[in-house]
Amino acid sequence: MSTERRAGRGARSASAAGPARFLAAALVSVLAALALALAAGVPARADDDPAAASDAGSAGQRIADALRTSPVYVDPAYRSAFPPDEQRRLAARIKKSGLPVRVVVVPLISGDAWGGDPEKMVDVVRYRMAEGARKKAVYMTLSTNEGFLDGYEFPRDGRYEAFWGVAAVGHQDDMKDRSLYAKFSRALEIVRSGDGREQYEKATADLHDDDPAERDGGAHHRGGADGGGADGGGADGGGADAGPSPLLLGVLAGSLVAVLAAAALVLRTVRRRARSSARAPFTSPRSVFATARTAGVRDLRKRAQRELLAYNEKLLAHEPDEHADSDLLQLSLDAYAAACTVLDEARDTPDLAGVLVLLHEGADALERSEPAPRSRRKARAAAPTLPLCFFDPLHGAAAERIRWRPLGRREALRVAACRECSAAVSARRAPEVLTHRHDGRRVPYFEVPPEHSLWAATGYGSLTEETLTGRVLRGDFTRTRTSRTRTTRTRRGR
Repeated sequence: MSTERRAGRGARSASAAGPARFLAAALVSVLAALALALAAGVPARADDDPAAASDAGSAGQRIADALRTSPVYVDPAYRSAFPPDEQRRLAARIKKSGLPVRVVVVPLISGDAWGGDPEKMVDVVRYRMAEGARKKAVYMTLSTNEGFLDGYEFPRDGRYEAFWGVAAVGHQDDMKDRSLYAKFSRALEIVRSGDGREQYEKATADLHDDDPAERDGGAHHRGGADGGGADGGGADGGGADAGPSPLLLGVLAGSLVAVLAAAALVLRTVRRRARSSARAPFTSPRSVFATARTAGVRDLRKRAQRELLAYNEKLLAHEPDEHADSDLLQLSLDAYAAACTVLDEARDTPDLAGVLVLLHEGADALERSEPAPRSRRKARAAAPTLPLCFFDPLHGAAAERIRWRPLGRREALRVAACRECSAAVSARRAPEVLTHRHDGRRVPYFEVPPEHSLWAATGYGSLTEETLTGRVLRGDFTRTRTSRTRTTRTRRGR
């Protein structure tokens, strides 16, 4: 691409020169040993570094084991967004294509086994699958930019142009808001055609005014000056061909081990920074602003994904007592399915808050399903579990039920409130409430007409005796979303 290719060439030069000056100043006495480290090609990726790969061993091994039987792995958290039948259809298309394509769909959350970095996840999986540096493979994953995909090709000078082709899908107008199956299928088509760079340039043509011929031509014709080809492989640095003198090596023999360790650390950082600057797909200004506007929603989505995964692990580890309450146990399982459904369709904060409410409901049912001593049963009956805070479920669990009269209303409601909101109501102050955009303006979520919002109709569990899990599985959440869509279309028609 234009701006990124030129910036990439500059970034390679700067990223190589900066650390070189640092090493020259800090390790001038061991320069010859550093040259040996460079010549030896210190590994920079997790597939060549068992210690790095072992950090995410169990998670990576689980994915690797699954990929040995099917080229498509989808985490349970995405099962509703990417149903098993669609997974099988995509796997069949991949096998029919004969391409070494692997699709891995997992939540990317900061603090997970690979720090929310899809590239590190791919490195770990490749290591666990014992794939060498020259093993041909194309990995497709979700991107950290919502709605986009990432592609990784091995060897990096491969012929599929997967890095660009997979990234192109997120920029294609006809792929916006399409299913994961549709997006990965399109990515497979582009990889099979082998013209990923051309497809990417076409999809992003409206995002820049530069000449594509100049971009590609400049990258190829000036490859020698840049120290690498179009893939940016030369960014990792040359200039280390000359061998050190034997006399100097003798002087530095005692410090060679320490130098190699320091060089490995610095070179890994240099190479990762060089790859990120030279290979990062172009992001348009409109994408940047959209990302800024949805940062809060994206963070909440990651939290919901994290808690959904934790709850799933809790369910898998739970061993029911033979006298467990089967109804409550079933509710705990249904709550997970309901949370997956809502998370899959969630587009805003109120929906994501609903995921947390459903998980709270399921965790409570799981705990109460187990038999307890009589004294504990009496305590449970005397103080039933409260839902999350009515005013804003993100406040956490409610502390008590309070009498609250909405502004301008004569009738009062009994709602569950956290301590802060309860104190605010007692002091005749307005509590902090969760808002929702309705008819072009932000209003408290409970002021949205109940026929348009399951959360307004139920107060996230404060206003109904029926479980939210039951209502979601019954289709109420889908119905309200369909109703909103129908209303919007009607207004547009007018």
